[in-house]
Amino acid sequence: MAGWLRRFLARRAAGLVLGFARIVTAVRGEWQGVEPRDVQRIYFANHSSHGDFILVSAVLPPRLRRHTRPVAGADYWMKGRLRRFVGREVFNAVLIERNRERRTEDPVDQMTRAVGEGASLIVFPEGTRNTGDLPLMPFKSGLYHLARACPGIELVPVWIANLNRVLPKGEIVPIPLVCTVTFGAALHVGEAESKEDFLRRAEIALLSLAPNGNRP
Repeated sequence: MAGWLRRFLARRAAGLVLGFARIVTAVRGEWQGVEPRDVQRIYFANHSSHGDFILVSAVLPPRLRRHTRPVAGADYWMKGRLRRFVGREVFNAVLIERNRERRTEDPVDQMTRAVGEGASLIVFPEGTRNTGDLPLMPFKSGLYHLARACPGIELVPVWIANLNRVLPKGEIVPIPLVCTVTFGAALHVGEAESKEDFLRRAEIALLSLAPNGNRP
């Protein structure tokens, strides 16, 4: 397929996917302590659904969305032609191989390179979808190492509410329900801050944006 045609189809598909997400979830973005400025950022969010990055993208202003790439699992988004097209062409995802034995590139290097090329990122520090009862699973170390590698980039916590109830695990038909995507004040890693202290601070910042029923 010619490059121009793939790009055209990808743009049309992006509009359809984002439009469908807005209709089904009536998603709204809330900016608390941070503004939707046109600066490079790493958005780190809670993770309960494969559609999480779509909702974050849906509420970003178009000028920010154009330069923002989700970080997603290659094992899911490279399975089948449709998922590959959506993940690679429609959303230009940074696809991470989560199986260490099959991995040929360090995930932090992949993300750092994308930032170096001018992209903002949407990342999920829990590492996998949270399908349990806890509001948030402990963060993996990748966010800390990414923050160290990109010290000048703002890290913005993002709480996604209700999407796991719109599309419960194992279901294919979404249940219409209002979702919110809440952006919090930006963080930076301290020069002498330990990995444990930073990750705990990032977890607290993210949990502070959750609806009252989800806070510890």
